[in-house]
Amino acid sequence: MVKGSKKVIDLLNEGRARELTAVLTYMAQHYELANDDYGKLAKVLKDTGITEMKHAEALAERILFLGGVPTTKPDAEIKRGEKIAAKIATDIALEEGAVKLYNEAAVVCAAERDHVSKDIFEKLLGDENEHLDMFINIKEHIDQLGGQYLVTLTGK
Repeated sequence: MVKGSKKVIDLLNEGRARELTAVLTYMAQHYELANDDYGKLAKVLKDTGITEMKHAEALAERILFLGGVPTTKPDAEIKRGEKIAAKIATDIALEEGAVKLYNEAAVVCAAERDHVSKDIFEKLLGDENEHLDMFINIKEHIDQLGGQYLVTLTGK
């Protein structure tokens, strides 16, 4: 077993806690939206949640490889029952936080000479930037079109 830097293991666990929050948030939103017949938006959130699950697993595998113990606790409470615009604002904040953390973590990992962990954070960063862009686009559609846009998200 490789012994990793405590700084890197702590960053990997911070990222994992953030990913667990994202998984639980997006899946809760998926269930609520599907129940309210916003099937198209529910599917987007389900797919995003599954991607975040894969991120959490990749971080856990690296933590274990470095001799650490992966956290099983999300880093925030999961919001429930928000209106759609508020859900998307929550999602934007989650993704902005991930982008900030992963940018900073990649720099620290490079300084600690752990380029494998740095590469993991950079890969996740690419995915989180895509998620952020998607949620910003959804927010802009809601802001510009309101109910007319939301009606396009109903059904399957």
